[in-house]
Amino acid sequence: MQSTGNDFSQGSVKKRIIAQGIPLTVAQIVQLLYNVVDRIYIGHLEDIGDIALTGLGITFPVIVLVAAFTNLFASGGVTLFSIARGQRDEDEAKNILGNVAALLGISSVVLFLVCFFLRRPILYLFGASDLSVKYADEYLGIYVFGTAFSMFATGLNGYINAQGFPRIGMLTTVIGAALNIILDPLFIFVFHMDVRGAALATVISQGVSAVWVLRFLTGRKALLKIERKRIRIEAARTRRIVTLGIPGFVMQGTNSLVQIVCNNQLQTFGGDLYVGILTVLNSVREILSLPISGINSGAQPVLGFNYGAGKNERVKEGIRFTALIGTVYTCLAWIVVLLLPKQMISIFTDKAETISVGAEMLDIYFFGFVFMAFQFVGQTTFQALGKAKQAVFFSLLRKAMIVVPLTLALPYMGFGVEGVFLAEPISNVIGGLACFITMWVTIYRKL
Repeated sequence: MQSTGNDFSQGSVKKRIIAQGIPLTVAQIVQLLYNVVDRIYIGHLEDIGDIALTGLGITFPVIVLVAAFTNLFASGGVTLFSIARGQRDEDEAKNILGNVAALLGISSVVLFLVCFFLRRPILYLFGASDLSVKYADEYLGIYVFGTAFSMFATGLNGYINAQGFPRIGMLTTVIGAALNIILDPLFIFVFHMDVRGAALATVISQGVSAVWVLRFLTGRKALLKIERKRIRIEAARTRRIVTLGIPGFVMQGTNSLVQIVCNNQLQTFGGDLYVGILTVLNSVREILSLPISGINSGAQPVLGFNYGAGKNERVKEGIRFTALIGTVYTCLAWIVVLLLPKQMISIFTDKAETISVGAEMLDIYFFGFVFMAFQFVGQTTFQALGKAKQAVFFSLLRKAMIVVPLTLALPYMGFGVEGVFLAEPISNVIGGLACFITMWVTIYRKL
């Protein structure tokens, strides 16, 4: 039997979402520290800081691709897992959890082999120059050894949260990131490992997080555990998991595609300086997107559970609340960017040129940031209610159909290097509104 605290169909919907969302937000903030702390330390390295930061930016598409495959199995599985819990079908929920664990294990091995042995040509394909490839190769050559750790820690943590244990899920990333913060300066500066030290600290930290997740999901406190007999890939169930996981995969995969296209265009029109600036801007965006991402992640199992339980009014209330809190937050974040652009850039570098040019590009890149709230709410609702086709379409619309063509075209239409940064806000407005309005008309009004 589920306790009241783990039954999302009871109590205030707003409080349920906040109770899930706050620990998840903290967890995602801490998760981001894995990479952001690396960038901060590396960006301030004497003499090589800027070019090393550029090299680190070149590795982002690979890191995002690993996250995309994690999402492919984890996010779809969490949706089905939450719906099964809402329907009180715990046997099926356990089978889903075991199936996802098996998929994550196999895919992590394949990704490691590909990314390790082909990393040099991959990095050149992703926009590396002869100068920056050295640092990109040093980082990625170590980072990929933590592929399995990263996929298990991130991919299975959602099943802790979906059972109503967001604080335990939060500790998954808090423990790992805290260790990373301690190890980073030790390996980078004390042992003089520079970029390689940052990668090694991340791998060790992810390993500790993975152990934490697996211990909980196989221990006595979990409501639904990973059972050895259920760790198997069943074709029909895998199709359902992958079908619902495709939106998450597409969102991450298109992020990787956008990063590759941007890196190459920036290398053509601006050189390593602008590739490094985009690395910083992506870091700022990730930081400012975390609260809204955390709230939406907290809303997903609540919406899915209530949908599975037939509590449609509670689903609608959850959608309204998530939309309101997201809109208010993104407006405030946008104001902060307008007021403090140079201060944000200087967190990652002390080079005057990078700070000056980066502040100008930040103003362009973040224009219309409020429209990201609409994209998040629409995607979360489609995902939580199992509407895979809509979620996939709107993931593709914003990134693959708007950002990529604009990134390729705008520099040649008189905008130069600024055109690469301008593509993002245009996509936020068009993609965000299209996603939210479609969700409101086709789902919300019919619940």
